[in-house]
Amino acid sequence: MLKNRYLTSFIIEDLKDKMAFVGGPRQVGKTTLCQNLVASHFKSHAYFNWDNRTDRKAITASVWPGDAELLIFDEIHKYRQWKGLIKGEYDKLKHIYKFLVTGSARLDLYRRGGDSLQGRYHYYRLHPFTIAEIEGLACRASVQYELPIGEGFYQDSLEALDVFGGFPEPFIKQSKRQLRRWHNEKIERMFREDIMDVKVIRDIGNMKLLSDILPSKVGSLLSLNAIREDLEVSFRAVSHWMDILESFYYCFRIYPYSAKKIRSLKKEPKLYLWDWSEIEDEAARFENLIASHLLKFVHFIVDYEGYKAELYFLRDVDKREVDFLVTINGKPWFAVEAKLNDASLSPHLIYFRERLSIPYIYQVVKTDKVDKVNKGVRIISAGKFLSSFI
Repeated sequence: MLKNRYLTSFIIEDLKDKMAFVGGPRQVGKTTLCQNLVASHFKSHAYFNWDNRTDRKAITASVWPGDAELLIFDEIHKYRQWKGLIKGEYDKLKHIYKFLVTGSARLDLYRRGGDSLQGRYHYYRLHPFTIAEIEGLACRASVQYELPIGEGFYQDSLEALDVFGGFPEPFIKQSKRQLRRWHNEKIERMFREDIMDVKVIRDIGNMKLLSDILPSKVGSLLSLNAIREDLEVSFRAVSHWMDILESFYYCFRIYPYSAKKIRSLKKEPKLYLWDWSEIEDEAARFENLIASHLLKFVHFIVDYEGYKAELYFLRDVDKREVDFLVTINGKPWFAVEAKLNDASLSPHLIYFRERLSIPYIYQVVKTDKVDKVNKGVRIISAGKFLSSFI
């Protein structure tokens, strides 16, 4: 059965007055979202994939079906003049057709160059499955208010996500053998079909080695100097490779929140993967799962609500640390500390709450059936906490 995706209704709403662009990692479900879920809300649609020879001819000749209400363009960013084509067709035909554009990470890279499409589209980043999406729960959170946490604990969904990750294919199959094969194929395709098509990498072997060691770096401060020494390459090369892997949605970094009141650490970020199922260490994998849920929520707030939302972590020069801080317009909204099984209150949460006047504080544990308040900090099971998001 085809599972509805969390962005479907918002994209349909935005298509009423602009184009919609959908980006995100490879195999996260962008084509399925556009071709099946969004398109099902229109009487008829036409789907064009630049990788298909017949579709390429139709696109370059601007031949569109007369009875279609929605035109879907997949991977069109591979066409060098795609922006001018889309701009011209949209400006001329927007009273007849709705325009939906999707593609791999390169769509995000290429759309940023120049401003020929400025003001004509809304851009969404599609994320993997999360607890709220699996359970079919609508996002109830309102920016700057306390999170409206429901009653359910959703431990089964949490455990399935922990093992198989949130990408549709391995999550739906829930086979460890298929998951291992999927990991291998995903990495190979990312390098062969995405990165090598766009970037000239002189030392692709060492860049692949970098991707091999990153899962062991999750949740800790990321020292590019240490990685440079391990790989015996230049700092510039490692920095460049990290930027590429991040831009192609393999990993993401979050940075320390800077504030004078806490003598913030201002150097290394923390690293996380889009597919946390690659991570062997249970504590790091759980922290990554929390990070991914929060990033998905922050991206949605930015992409749909239009707020300036950011995801940080807290760490000062005395090495006090809290895993995550979500801010709105630069001001703290809520902080989250991730613990596998430790439900005893972390003193660092109290310290940072007092220094930064953080309105809401949560300590999130993997253990089931936990929900209590200690000194104003809500200590809560991950399944219940994460169901509040999107």
